Amino acid sequence: MLKVENVSFGYTKTKVLESIDFKVKTGENLAIIGKSGSGKSTLLKLIHGKYDLDEGQIFWNAKEIQGPKFNLVVGYDFMKFVTQEFDLMPFTTVTENIGEHLSNFYPEKKQKRTSELIKIVELEEFAKTKVKDLSGGQKQRVALARALAKQPKILLLDEPFSHIDNFKKQSLRRNIFNHLKANNITCIVATHDKNDVLGFADEIIVLHNKKIIAKKTPQNLYRNPKLPLIASFFGEFNEIEPYGIVYANQIKVVEDSDLKAIVKQCYFNGDFWLVEAEYNSESIFIQHKNELEKEVEIAFHITK
Repeated sequence: MLKVENVSFGYTKTKVLESIDFKVKTGENLAIIGKSGSGKSTLLKLIHGKYDLDEGQIFWNAKEIQGPKFNLVVGYDFMKFVTQEFDLMPFTTVTENIGEHLSNFYPEKKQKRTSELIKIVELEEFAKTKVKDLSGGQKQRVALARALAKQPKILLLDEPFSHIDNFKKQSLRRNIFNHLKANNITCIVATHDKNDVLGFADEIIVLHNKKIIAKKTPQNLYRNPKLPLIASFFGEFNEIEPYGIVYANQIKVVEDSDLKAIVKQCYFNGDFWLVEAEYNSESIFIQHKNELEKEVEIAFHITK
């Protein structure tokens, strides 16, 4: 179990994080969300032991995680941290990068493990390619496989799929997070992307104004966002009195209703159109199956 107890930290006298307190059970997936600058990456670095804490303590089971005042080399063998810088060996192949820290005393076992990880990150056709010749997204996939090579107890991921194109992103997420669950590896992921979270996280932490303002399951947080900040992470939303926060998919266009709006714009979004309409002199957004004619009055119903 990871325990973060009353942690505060600042790069200067100004605190970035204050009174951060939470636990993550072994094998769980915790997501950290929040606006840019909210301290997501800083929190991961503190858990990794990159900085000394101003206040509080961090434990992995009975082991206290400590910073550079106590450790000559940052980090711990049981923990891997995948940052957005990747930290790869550019002049060696994908296979060599992934297998770098695996024992050469058992070559067959090393080859099997490396091949398994290459398959997980879907780089089979690039196994013999030097890392310097890969795209940014491919390098990110190598970094993920490399971090998993020695079966860490805990994996820290900072925007782990940010460089990966949409053609690979969905299947890669499933491969990585399913592998972590199957091997009981604790994962903490900082992300701006709801798709990194909704199908995979056991719980979500929301960071705002230096503190944790929510810690709930994805389902609970999505259904009861409480704040516009939280709702905005999941998609288009509206604030409509007296209904409060209403997602675009919770508004249905109907034949007749006391609620009426004027269509201003429509945006194609694949399975649906996002309709921007004017209601009580304010813009609202409605998810609808068809494009609607501009300046036409529509009636709508809120299904919240």
